[in-house]
Amino acid sequence: MSYLLTATCAVPAVGAVLTAALPGGSTEARRRTAKVAALVLSLATLVLAALVVAEFEPGGARYQLTESYSWIKSFGISFSLGVDGIGAVLVLLTAVLVPIVMLASWNDAEPIQNPDGTFENLRRTQGFFALVLAVESMVVVSFLATDVFVFYVFFEAMLIPMYFLIGGFGDRAGGPDASAQRSYAAVKFLLYNLLGGLVMLAAVIGLYVVAADQGLPTFDLPTLSAAIAEGKLNIDPSAEKALFLGFFFAFAVKAPLWPLHTWLPNAMGEATPGTAVLITAVVDKVGTFAMLRFCLGLFPEASQDFGPAILVLSLIGIVYGALLAVGQKDIKRLVAYASISHFGFIIMGVFAFTSQAQSGATLYMVNHGISTAAWMLVAGFLISRRGSRLIADFGGVQKVAPVLAGTFLIGGLATLSLPGLAPFVSEFLVLVGTFAKYPVVGIVATLGIVLAALYALLLYQRTMTGPVTPQVEGMADLKVRELAVVAPLVALTIFLGVYPKPLTDLVNPAVDATLSQVHQTDPAPAHPVAATTGGEHK
Repeated sequence: MSYLLTATCAVPAVGAVLTAALPGGSTEARRRTAKVAALVLSLATLVLAALVVAEFEPGGARYQLTESYSWIKSFGISFSLGVDGIGAVLVLLTAVLVPIVMLASWNDAEPIQNPDGTFENLRRTQGFFALVLAVESMVVVSFLATDVFVFYVFFEAMLIPMYFLIGGFGDRAGGPDASAQRSYAAVKFLLYNLLGGLVMLAAVIGLYVVAADQGLPTFDLPTLSAAIAEGKLNIDPSAEKALFLGFFFAFAVKAPLWPLHTWLPNAMGEATPGTAVLITAVVDKVGTFAMLRFCLGLFPEASQDFGPAILVLSLIGIVYGALLAVGQKDIKRLVAYASISHFGFIIMGVFAFTSQAQSGATLYMVNHGISTAAWMLVAGFLISRRGSRLIADFGGVQKVAPVLAGTFLIGGLATLSLPGLAPFVSEFLVLVGTFAKYPVVGIVATLGIVLAALYALLLYQRTMTGPVTPQVEGMADLKVRELAVVAPLVALTIFLGVYPKPLTDLVNPAVDATLSQVHQTDPAPAHPVAATTGGEHK
């Protein structure tokens, strides 16, 4: 049995403990040691994630590199791990983004210096980087867990380090009442997600009871999915709908889906840029991923029954998020509402039940993570230089910091899905796949593209063009460390926009398997090609 998946989960977890245990940062050297140690361990996780992808065979079994360790025998609970194509690309996305977030946040968690030169909270640096590693470990387990109970435990556990990252390490440009706003955002994040988790816990218990009553007392996902597909586990339709809603509610909060989205703008607005990236590019992806793996895999009939209603909610989220992004005065909240719109596209792709739409939704999870990370982190560099998040406080930045302005433009163009950049491929597949089955939904969803062009280009115009305002006259351009943060994200955005085949080869078999679980096939073309005989049309 391979231990590769366990190692991929364990390295950041061990790293979190070791980083937290390092001596307090009373000197710059000690703080640098903690940062370097955390960065090295995150890079080690990246190497392991790359090995997972390299070892994965797209044409092989649904779940590969499987591992299972008995945990609570009396309830059939095991610490079981397995990776499919969708999980593989999301684990790799997480492993790529975490070291980038650490580099971007290099100076965001320094101890607080008093006017007399002394420092408070000397373990602040160690705490921040340990929490980031803890989040990474829990997210990776969530993408790899094939035991429903194990998934639930880590799905909920990741809320704790995220709560402290939001509430304890906020944006320094937040204003005089920043501490109160941070606390409010952190509590709102925790309460919303805990509520979703409690509803899911009831559904997890209900699933176990139903399965145990039919002689299958287990939480093992492949076993349950196979039993449902083969008719060996029959769930009453009304019970299946209730269980589906319990799981889906938790995932919709995490995603987030309108109208359960209101925690996200507060959390992203008050968090550091690096933490904001963790929220929207890493943690929230667990929700959309779980819709594919658990909602569709365990409750195929209920998924189809609720599919049209979920498509309507997704459509509202696309338009609503984009409209609010257009009207924002705060840069970070604009990015947050743009993300709500993008999550609407992802969820729409999941519940359109076509291979193109679901492949596009999976690619969108990856490409949105990369492009939003680039946009948000460059925005963070911009905000830290000016000391303000308000769009009106900028102007003419491209004349004094052209590299910063150029990378900010690329992030904005990726957000509006410009052809040639990674999100375009994803959005195109989602729209084409949705239109094939639900033409009206596909047509209305294109309004999100128009509005995305509006908010992205208006933001660039108002901050980067025009006369140079006095407050930005001396603004420095991107430094070496900041270029090291942005360069890989820009390179990936362009590469995956031109050549997405490495990702599609990984995810398509898993998408096909998911569609077969819900007994769905792609609709036949409206105008099939005429049959031919001997090379001539009949």
